[in-house]
Amino acid sequence: MLALSVLFLLPFVWMLVTSFKTENEVFVYPIQWIPKHWNAVANYKEVWFGRYPFYLYYWNSLKISIATTLVSCTVSSLAAYGFSKVRFKAGKWLFFIVLATYMVPGQAILVPQFILYRNIGLFDSHIGLIILGSFSVLGTFMLRQFFMGVSNEFIESAKIDGAGHFRAFWSVALPLVRPGVATYAILRFIWTWNDYQNPLIFLRTDRLYTIPLAMQKFTSMSGEFYSLIMAAAVSAIVPLLIVFIIGQKNVIEGIALGGVKG
Repeated sequence: MLALSVLFLLPFVWMLVTSFKTENEVFVYPIQWIPKHWNAVANYKEVWFGRYPFYLYYWNSLKISIATTLVSCTVSSLAAYGFSKVRFKAGKWLFFIVLATYMVPGQAILVPQFILYRNIGLFDSHIGLIILGSFSVLGTFMLRQFFMGVSNEFIESAKIDGAGHFRAFWSVALPLVRPGVATYAILRFIWTWNDYQNPLIFLRTDRLYTIPLAMQKFTSMSGEFYSLIMAAAVSAIVPLLIVFIIGQKNVIEGIALGGVKG
């Protein structure tokens, strides 16, 4: 496993090392894992503050990813609690209908979404992208399984003490499924950060572009400068690494909890 992990990490190491090199050293054979001439400052300065406002695209992606994650976690958590702990007629059928929408490919509804967004004024805006990711069938299903693992006795005890459903959700159920919510939040952030299709379809203004669109534009206009492309790629994955490193404990706990109680 250690040998396989090293093989898996080699391309990322090459990407990082290349971002520090001058352009003349990029394709030197055999590969120079330690650059003779360090050009990191010039490369990253060109990427962030050169012809392309990479810092602006970075801010756009951070804003959309964080807002989408917060809204999606809130909506999915409330829906999951409702489907697992609130008893009402047609509850199971409604949940099956929600699950059935997961079988519809996202590409199949792009045209209706495009027409709807254009007519209601959400086209070419960050708010439109946030709304697109605000509900997730997979997130609702995933968190429902965690909420089902919470004993109904806790909810009943809260009701006896005078708590309503929202109070029971916020003070009792949600803290018990924190690892599951954290796991989904990390996944939602990564999915939104890496999303290329929705920004490509629903954004037209250059200053609203996200990192995936910026990378495509940067690559097409700087295709001959691989050191700059690698510097941009390293910059693009840094937030994902930070999020995973910070939340890996919760991810492991969420997987373990879901495996035991699922």
